[in-house]
Amino acid sequence: MAKEKYILQSVDNALRILEAFSAKEPELGISELSRKLGLSKSAVFRLVLTLQSRGFLSQDPVTGKYLLGLKTLYLGGLVLKQMDLVKIARTHLEELVKKSAEVAHLVVLEQGEAVFIGKVESQRPMMMGSYVGARMPAYCTATGKVLLAHLPSEELENYLRNTTFTRFTSNTITNPEKLREHLLSIRTQGYAVDKEESEEGLFCIAAPVKDNGGKVLAAISISGPAGRLEKRWEEFRELVISAAENISRSLGWN
Repeated sequence: MAKEKYILQSVDNALRILEAFSAKEPELGISELSRKLGLSKSAVFRLVLTLQSRGFLSQDPVTGKYLLGLKTLYLGGLVLKQMDLVKIARTHLEELVKKSAEVAHLVVLEQGEAVFIGKVESQRPMMMGSYVGARMPAYCTATGKVLLAHLPSEELENYLRNTTFTRFTSNTITNPEKLREHLLSIRTQGYAVDKEESEEGLFCIAAPVKDNGGKVLAAISISGPAGRLEKRWEEFRELVISAAENISRSLGWN
């Protein structure tokens, strides 16, 4: 029997409301949620009040719009605490930042997007809006490309067929055929570089993190101004690859 038969529509709609919020739209009103989700205002209103009563949403007293509540932060924190990967990687990311003086990230792939699950800041100035929980298109980030490059061929082909490739800069790869070739070279060489593909002036270097069976489950990177990283990118590449291998060994990979 199909699992869909057991799904409660009211619960599904409540979760869709939570998923409607994003970094670009941190506040939403009843009318906006109604339009985004295709639900009546009365239905959205009842669901929003229920979520608010449980702490999953809060209301701005000035605008009257709703924001994600502290309960979502609490649950998100529990998830991160349960992830051995984040705990193990933290020490290695801190060491990577110490050696490179650039910001470091730990990223996983989810539904075709690069999801930031760990970050260690640098003391050097860097205007980058990344944060734990942020999501970015995988095809234009160094970490995302590393993760795409190690997908099983069938999953990769499905991704290439069904993804809408948006051009963020003149360096963004938006042609599926060119991206496939690029990912093949990344898989072979063991690292990826984002040369201002997701954001003008941003340069990133990433390498894969493997579990005890050799499966790539995450990627780490360092990011910084292109003018700063490009001058020493080969040195930084070795630092990132070494840190990724150290994390992998800590997870049982040999």
